[in-house]
Amino acid sequence: MADFRRLLYALFAVALLLSLGAPAANADAFTCNGNAGSPVLVRGEGITELVGDIVMNCTGGTPTAGNIPIPESNVTIFLSTPNLTSRLYAGNLSEAVLTIDEPFPLGTNVPSNTTPGATVATAPLGCLAINGTNCAILGTGGGLGTVGPYNGSPGHYNVFQGFQNTANSVAFNGVPIDAPGTFGTRVIRITNVRADVTGVGLSAVPLPVTATITVNGSQQIIINNPSPTVANVVQGLIVSNTKVKYVQCLNINGDLLSADVGQGPRTVTVNVTEGFAASFKERNYAQHTGGTIAVPLPPSTLGYQNVLGFPYNTESGYVSATPGLSNPGLGNGAIGLADQGTQFQAAITNIGAGIHIFAPNKVIMTNVPGTTNTGVACLVGSNCTGASTEIPVAGTPGVATATYEVWLDDPNVTETAAIAFNVAAISNTGAGQPGVGISQVTVSFAPISSVHTASTSAPIPRFVVGTAAPKDFFEIDICACNLLFPFVTNIAGYDTGVAIANTSMDPFGTPNQQGTVTLNYYNYNGGTSPPPQTTSDAIPAGQQLVFVLSGGGTHGILATAGFEGYIIAQSNFQYCHGFAFISDMGAQKLAEGYLAIQLDEAVLERTGIPGENKAH
Repeated sequence: MADFRRLLYALFAVALLLSLGAPAANADAFTCNGNAGSPVLVRGEGITELVGDIVMNCTGGTPTAGNIPIPESNVTIFLSTPNLTSRLYAGNLSEAVLTIDEPFPLGTNVPSNTTPGATVATAPLGCLAINGTNCAILGTGGGLGTVGPYNGSPGHYNVFQGFQNTANSVAFNGVPIDAPGTFGTRVIRITNVRADVTGVGLSAVPLPVTATITVNGSQQIIINNPSPTVANVVQGLIVSNTKVKYVQCLNINGDLLSADVGQGPRTVTVNVTEGFAASFKERNYAQHTGGTIAVPLPPSTLGYQNVLGFPYNTESGYVSATPGLSNPGLGNGAIGLADQGTQFQAAITNIGAGIHIFAPNKVIMTNVPGTTNTGVACLVGSNCTGASTEIPVAGTPGVATATYEVWLDDPNVTETAAIAFNVAAISNTGAGQPGVGISQVTVSFAPISSVHTASTSAPIPRFVVGTAAPKDFFEIDICACNLLFPFVTNIAGYDTGVAIANTSMDPFGTPNQQGTVTLNYYNYNGGTSPPPQTTSDAIPAGQQLVFVLSGGGTHGILATAGFEGYIIAQSNFQYCHGFAFISDMGAQKLAEGYLAIQLDEAVLERTGIPGENKAH
């Protein structure tokens, strides 16, 4: 026990000595406060979402004396998501960059509401921060911006390109970080960080994405708030649509196919709405400043986005022609430049034979609730000119996909793009065209990708398929004419004859139709009814199905001797009329005839089918 007590005293003494010898944090320590300003909203469907800049405001410490190498540090950013997806270049270089003292190229694409301060650097100068030798800088004895060690003059780098370190981290090695001392606040910013947020999930409240900052090297830098929130994940796309019905035996918008107009409705509309105000984005800010709703600018219109911290609200990040970085020039592959603006696609499935789909080339986006024109989305491949384009239908059943790209938007309002598609077909019931059935539509961001890690070639932005289920879009119903014969009999010496005429042949130019007829029997007396019968062949236009209960009749209809009740006849052509004649056998003593009753729309509305509804 005595030995144990002596050990406790010894440990206590060692701890006391260590505590006395440890340097305490003080106001003169080199301290950086990590923050991300107001975390940005990002789309839960996005694989390459730009998160908010990671900003460290640094004070204190002792600046490096003139012509003495500034101590170097290794800075690494870890995201809370599984994958950091900033674009990669050769050698695992990342488009993510670290800047010091907010380099600002004066006179180059400066937004009108941004005024450079007196101490900003006039020329960004880049360096590949991949080792301890590339980016060495000599101290100037202090100072910020143009009078400090990061002024952009030869050898005084202020933009440092990092490299992908692990799946969810980017590292900047060998960055010379000089303490600002009493000269003011040194701003260290990390930008162009993209994240795959598809695994974060969607809920009623935004879900956060955080970044963890680590700094190690030959000097001690105290990091306060080392894990700031850089983004909040929400649903980016909300979809609704109309649904319409057509019938097979009439042309559908036939004028689009150089025929008579036929039936409407003219359009079937999909409403694509932002989940939040800045969900839709142009590719580049030059489109925003130079385009109008009347004349939007294409995504090939490029300009630098080189004002750090400015809310460009585009798919691109910090885009700067900075010497020393990979692909610094403006154009495809430039640091921070996205491949396209926000795209969304409408995939229409289960399209029957003979159906054509036309999509508008230009869609005016409006603010919700849709009183003001605020932006433009253009059909990819159309150059946003002309009225519409026919979208190819592939496969059986068919699929047609229309993809739109945002050319102009207002990031301050929630916008809706109402895409009014035209369905067109020429009726040919003999060939079964247009094919009957219900077609559906699924809308999602585009392009869809399975690449969830950083890549040199996968597009930016890219997305996963949204969670919305396919929605019924338009329906093609077979043409039908449904007739009720309320009383027929073949008992007690009576018989009934029935005639059903296909009257689609007429002098008025009605397209000829043909189809089978199915007879459904319902016994009045509670006995077993005869099974339904369908004609053995179609009833041609201008001809009739004629039969008597006792002996059957034309087109393969068999006798139903001894039956008394009612018959519902289902004709697969639109213009049918029926007549029943009841008499004693041989029509010697009593006879009575009547017109069949239409069961279709505009009379009893039992079937929802637009029959002719005449002559009764």
